[in-house]
This record gives sequence, structure tokens and C-alpha cells, in this order.
Amino acid sequence: QQVSLTEVLNNEVNPDWFRNKVVLIGTVAPSVNDIFLTPLNNQTQSAVKTPGVLIHAHAVSQILAVVQEDNALIWWWPQWQEMLWIGTWCLIGGYLAWHIQQFVWLTLSSAIALLILVGTGWIMFFYSGWIPIVPAILGFALVVSSTIAYQVFYRTFYDPLTSLPNRVSSLRRLQSHLNQRQFLSSTVALLLIDLDRFKSINESLGVDVADRLLQIIAQRLVQHMPRASVARVGGDQFAIILPSVSHSRDVIAITDRLRKHLMTPIQIRCQQVSTTVSIGIALHQKGQGYRAHELLQDAHRALGKAKNLGRDRYEVFNEAMRTHSVSQFQLEMELRHAGDNQQFQLYYQPIIALTSGKIAGFEALIRWQHPARGTVPPNDFIGIAEDTGMILTMGDWILDEACHQIHQWQQLFPQAQPLFIGVNLSSKQFIQQDLATTITSIIQRHQIAPHNLKLELTESVAMENVESAIQQLLRLKSKGLHISLDDFGTGYSSLSYLHRLPIDSLKIDKSFVERMEFVSENENIVGTIVTLGHRLKLDIIAEGVETLAQARLLKHLRCQYAQGYFFAKPLPRAQAAELLVQNKSWPFQEESR
Repeated sequence: QQVSLTEVLNNEVNPDWFRNKVVLIGTVAPSVNDIFLTPLNNQTQSAVKTPGVLIHAHAVSQILAVVQEDNALIWWWPQWQEMLWIGTWCLIGGYLAWHIQQFVWLTLSSAIALLILVGTGWIMFFYSGWIPIVPAILGFALVVSSTIAYQVFYRTFYDPLTSLPNRVSSLRRLQSHLNQRQFLSSTVALLLIDLDRFKSINESLGVDVADRLLQIIAQRLVQHMPRASVARVGGDQFAIILPSVSHSRDVIAITDRLRKHLMTPIQIRCQQVSTTVSIGIALHQKGQGYRAHELLQDAHRALGKAKNLGRDRYEVFNEAMRTHSVSQFQLEMELRHAGDNQQFQLYYQPIIALTSGKIAGFEALIRWQHPARGTVPPNDFIGIAEDTGMILTMGDWILDEACHQIHQWQQLFPQAQPLFIGVNLSSKQFIQQDLATTITSIIQRHQIAPHNLKLELTESVAMENVESAIQQLLRLKSKGLHISLDDFGTGYSSLSYLHRLPIDSLKIDKSFVERMEFVSENENIVGTIVTLGHRLKLDIIAEGVETLAQARLLKHLRCQYAQGYFFAKPLPRAQAAELLVQNKSWPFQEESR
């Protein structure tokens, strides 16, 4: 109710109007000091200003209404609902941080979530609602950062795929055991387990099957060993720590049991997968100053030897392995500079046509003329070149040099036509997608016919992945190149695939030839291979011929070509050329049988 000052002074106001009331005194007439623009009257065209006393009156009225609970200015949730709200945003933060691995996407998702949170709070505020925004933001940020910190910690010490301790964690645990056993008589043993042919499984069956295989292998290891002692230390490598072993034979017994258990076939997605394992064993004896990484390194050396000796076996580390490892590393360093220093040479072993006794071609074989070591045998450095990838550069050089040489000989010795040159392909070379293009470029540069180059591929490489090998061979054949399957009859049972392989010749391994004179079974095997090759319209080349009797026997079996020390060992370029100058011939008659 509003009364004027005049009414008050003239005593025209009822006193009951003021009893138990709040009385505000002020002017409602236009005044310079006590008039205000309000959101309501500021929008009118006349811009009528509201007196301050009226604004105060409305404010007091609202306050009284709130006190009397007639009409609250702001509403809010009960405490349990606020806690549920904050907890929900904590769960959202945890879900995002756990499932989004990329930092950029996690940052973007978190920013969107926080915008939704703040936007919801503002919308509620416009409807007179008060919900906790800051506590929800703090909870969200705390859970996200805690989840990220946990994931970083977990990935630092555990393998996400198998949930086993990783290399870092296993080395810490191993060092702890070594420290504890320093003054005790028992032995700490480390087993390093590697799945044989895991790469082939990965490529042929897919990453999902390969990952599932690793998980099952991890489960099998945990079933037989304490979980804390098992770790995944590499792509397909697992480590087992045996903290207290009385004798090395106990380690061997455990190793045999593990190998037997791990070799059991595994069923994965209707696919039966079988794999063998190679194991390297390193033992720490009392008084040795080993650290954990040194023991692991020794286990790696033992594992490397096990794989080099054919896989599916175990090897126990000894000091000779360390010496060999250091020597191999030094050899690798020197090998890296051998090409630049022109230390490689090609030697040529003649391949003889048994029907005429004349040279039909040569096999190009690389030799390393080391300034200090002398001639380094191929077996000593080819494996290193394979492991380090240097074999690709080396292989290209061999192809280029061999094609250059055969072109020269064809020009110099036209009477020796048609000469061919055989070049071995390494496994790494063979899987290169651009191999056919590379070889075509080389033979075009040296102006030789494609059929003058005979590419030799070992049986083991061809059988590693048959379908991929067939596709690669078809690409090579489409360029007019001749393919020879080397070391036939060893290592793999390839008879079922032989008719599918687009090849031109078979090379009988020398292990069958060398005892052919004395073991009838070997003669029968060679005869069978020759007959099989002829039926498939393949040329047959016998390796390792060392005696006249072997040469005669091979001729009797209708083998077309032969090579070996009986004819000539691998020769330098000049000596091989001398054979062509002489038009060398090896006449021999078959013995009566």
C-alpha cells in the first residue's frame, strides 16, 4: 500500500496500516538521484524510470515471500540427488578415459562432455534451478586424470593383451631375486620362450587369431607356473623366472614339461593351430655378478642358438655363446661396410649338361674377401645379412653383377651359347612385392634374355606360405624368368604342392647324391625325383656331385644337369672364363649296370 507524505502530515493515515509492517520511505516523483532503469521499463519506448523505493519494495516483498515459503526464488536438489549427479559425471569421465586411447580424441570428447555439463547447469539456472557444476567438473577431471595415470602405470609394467607382467616388470622382479640369492647356494634360472613360425601364423590366419594364440599360450604358462613368474617380454616371447633351483636338471625337467604342454593343438575360431617353441635357458650361479638385463641377454643368446639349430628345441647358455655373440656383432659391423669397400666377389660354379659333358651355365655364389679375416664363408655372414635386412641390398648387387657377367660371356664366347646363370633368392628378397619389376629392370639394363637368368628358390622358402609363393612365382614367370626349386626333398613335404608351383627345374639336394653309390635307397629317391620332374616337364639338376661314379649314375637316371666338385668348385671370374676359353668338356661313359 502506498500513501503520500501529505496524507501522513495531515494525519489522514490509519495507524493500523503501519502496525507489523515494513515501512519504506522514498520519493516516487521524478528525481535525478533516485530513479533507475530496470529490464522491464528499459524496453519501453518512453524509457520510464522506476523509483528506487519501488525497487526496494519489490525486493523486500520477495524476501518475505521466501521466508514465509510462499514462493522460493531458487530451487535445488536434495543431497542424495546431487551426489548421484556428481557420480554420473565421474562415471562418464572414467568411461571416456578408459575406452578412448588417442589423446586428441580424448581431449575433444572431454571438452564436449564438460560443455554439456556447464550448459545443463546454465539452463537449469535460467529456470531458477541450482545444481552443482563445479563439484561435477572436479569429479570428472579427477576420474579422467586418475584413469589415464592408471593406464600409464599398467602399460609400463603389464602387457595389455595377456595381462602378464611385461619386460620392465619382469626385469625388476628378476633383479630382486638375484639380489636375494646373492649369498645362497640355489640358482636363479630364466627361461625365454619363443613361438616358432608365429609370423607365418600372423600373416596367414590374421592378427586376431595370432593375438588369441598369444593369450592361450599365456594362460597355459600360468596354469603350470606361478603367475608372478611369467611375463611377456616381446611380440611372441615369454619369460619364466625360476627363483630357486637346486640343479640344472630341474630346469631341464620343467622345460620339457612346458614344451610338451605348449605343443598341444589349439582350436581358435574353428581353426586348429599348432605351434612349437624354442627355449633359451640362462642360469645364475652363486658369486656371479649378473644383473637382470645381462641374464636376459644370455637367455636371448641361447634362444638364438636354439632357433639357428632348427627350432623346436631348447639350449642352455654357456660362455662360448657370449664369445660367439660378440664375434657376430663385430662381423655385422664389418659387413655393413663390405659393400662400400668392394669386398664382395662373385664366384661361379659350372653346371654341366650330362648329355654332352659341356658347360650349360653357372651358379653365382657370393664370397666376402675380408682384408683381415681372409675369405669369409657365406654361412658365416648370409644369416647376419638376413637378420639385419642387408640381404636385400646384397641380393640386388648379386643379380646385377651376375647379369653383367653372363652378358659379357655371351658376347665373348658365342660358341658356348646358350649360357644361363643361376642366382639364389633369399627369403626376404622373395617376399618383396616389386621383385619382378626389379629383376626385369636389371636384365633389360644388361641386355640379356629373361630365360638366361635362372632364379633359385629353396624349398623351405617356397613352402613357408604356399599361396603367397605361388602368386610371386607367377609374377616372375610372367616376365619370362626361369625358376628353380633348390634343395628339393629336404625340410618340407612339398609333393602335394609341386604340381601347382610354376617352376622350370628341380635341384636335387646333395644329401641324396653323395651316398647314392652306396645306399640303394638314395639312388631310388633320386630316380623317383628325376621321373617325377620329367612327368611335370621340369629340368633336373643334381648338386654335390663329387665322383665319376655319381656323374655316370645320374646320367643313367636321365638327370639333365649336374654340378659339384667333380666338375669344378666355385671359381673366380677369370678361372671360370678360362673354362669357357678351353671349351671345357667332361666326357664320361656310363658304367655297365
